[in-house]
Amino acid sequence: MSASDPPAVVELAKTELPAEASTKGGKPKTPVAPTGAQKLSNAELKKQAKAEKAARRAQAAQEKQSGAAASPSIGPGQGQKTDGLKVTKGPQHRRTGSTSAGSQNLPLRGNTQKVPPANDIPKEEDKTVEFFRHLYKSRTTTIAGASKEIHPAVLALGMQMSNYALCGSCARLVATLQAFKKVIESYTTPPGNTLTRHLTSHVLSPNIEYLSSCRPLSISMGNAIRWLKLEISKVDIDLPEADAKKGLCEAIDVFIRERVTFADQVIAQSAAEKIRDGDVILTYAKSSIVQKALVKAHQDGKRFRVIVVDSRPLHEGKHLAAALVELGMDVKYCLMNGLAHNVQDATKVLLGAHAMMSNGRLFSRVGTALVAMEANEADKPVLVLCETIKFTERVALDSIVHNEIAPADELVITGGPLEKWKDVKKLQLCNPMYDVTPAEYIQMIVTESGNVPPTSVPVLHRLGNEGQ
Repeated sequence: MSASDPPAVVELAKTELPAEASTKGGKPKTPVAPTGAQKLSNAELKKQAKAEKAARRAQAAQEKQSGAAASPSIGPGQGQKTDGLKVTKGPQHRRTGSTSAGSQNLPLRGNTQKVPPANDIPKEEDKTVEFFRHLYKSRTTTIAGASKEIHPAVLALGMQMSNYALCGSCARLVATLQAFKKVIESYTTPPGNTLTRHLTSHVLSPNIEYLSSCRPLSISMGNAIRWLKLEISKVDIDLPEADAKKGLCEAIDVFIRERVTFADQVIAQSAAEKIRDGDVILTYAKSSIVQKALVKAHQDGKRFRVIVVDSRPLHEGKHLAAALVELGMDVKYCLMNGLAHNVQDATKVLLGAHAMMSNGRLFSRVGTALVAMEANEADKPVLVLCETIKFTERVALDSIVHNEIAPADELVITGGPLEKWKDVKKLQLCNPMYDVTPAEYIQMIVTESGNVPPTSVPVLHRLGNEGQ
C-alpha cells in the first residue's frame, strides 16, 4: 500500500489479497479471504469489490485534477463528488460535442492575454456643440451610393451645392428647377399609372431627398418645389403625356422668368433709384440682387462709392468687390473687424436676404445681423433687397431653432493655430450659415411688388400664394 493511496482505501489495505485476486486482463477477480481469517460472505465480498473499484476511480480523478490544476475550477453540481468511499456522479454541463480530453485545450489562466475593458479604450471626443446639436446633419459629398432613380442632372447639382459652387438662394432655386425640367423631359409614365400620381411620388421625391442630403433646401427652393407639385397635380389625366410634359416645362420657364428674372430687374431698378450722387453704399458679403442694383446705378451715370464688408470662411465679398472694380467703380474692401469704423462713412446699407420671415425678421448670411445692428447704432438706413419667392410663413425669433451648420473644418486655416483642433480636448468649433436680424433694424424691404416695411411680409406672401 503506497502512501499516495486515498484515505478511503486505508481500511481495505489491512487484509491482503492473494495472488489470485490480482487483476488479469483488466478485470479484478473476486477477493478471497486469507487463511485463518474470518470468511466473508458473498454480499460482503461484492461490497468490498465495489468499494475497491470506487477507490480506484477516486484516485484517478484526484490525479487528473492535480495534473490540470491550472484549468478553470469546476463549480458545484459539476463533475464527480466523493464522500468517503461512496462516489457519486453529479450532473455535468458540457458544450455539445466536447469531450473530457478536449476540455484540456481550453485557455489556461496563466496563459490568457489580458484584454483591456471597454471603459479603458479611449473614445473619440464628440466635437458637436450641444446647443446646436439638433442642426448637425451629415452631408452627401459624393455620388457613391446614390439611388438609380436619381437623374444625372440632379446628381451634378447636388455636388455643386455641397461644395458651395452654387451658394446663393436664387441661384440654387433656378438650377433646381432647370434640373427638374430635365427630369420631366426624360420621364416616361409606366403602364397602369398616370403622370399626375406617379411623377411626384416616384420620381421627384427621391431627387428632392437627394438634394436635401447634399445641403438643406433654401426657403425659396421649398416654395418653388411646392409650386411645381401643385402644377403637376393640376394636369388633366386625359391629356397626352407629351403635351403634359411640354406644359410643365413651359410653366417652369414662366415661373423662373416672372419670379426671379423679372423680379430681379424690377428690384434692381427700384434700388438704383434710391442711390444718389456722392452716396457711400455699404454692403455685406455677396448678394446677386445687390450687385445688380449697384451695377444698374453705375450704368445710369451715378457716382458713388461702395464699401464691401466680408467675413470668413467663404469670403464671398471678394468676388463682389472684384466684379465691381472691373466696371471701374470705387470700391473699398474690409473684413468684419473693420465694420465699426467704415459704417460711419456710409450713407446707406444695402443687404441681401436668404429669406424674410413672417414676423418681419431677416434670415441671411451669418454676420448680417451684426452689420444691421452697427448701422442702426450709427443711424444709417438699412434696405433689404428681396424677391417675394423668399418670403415664408415661418416665424423666427433667433437663429438657433432653424439654421444650417456648415463643416467646422472650413474655419481652419492651413498652418494656423486651429489646424489640429480635433486633438485638443474640450475644444469645439461651430460654423452656422445664417443669422436672424430683428425687424427694428430694417427700414425698408425692396421687392418686385413695391417697397414695403417688414410688417408687410405676411401680406405679400399670402398674395403671392393666391396668385399661384
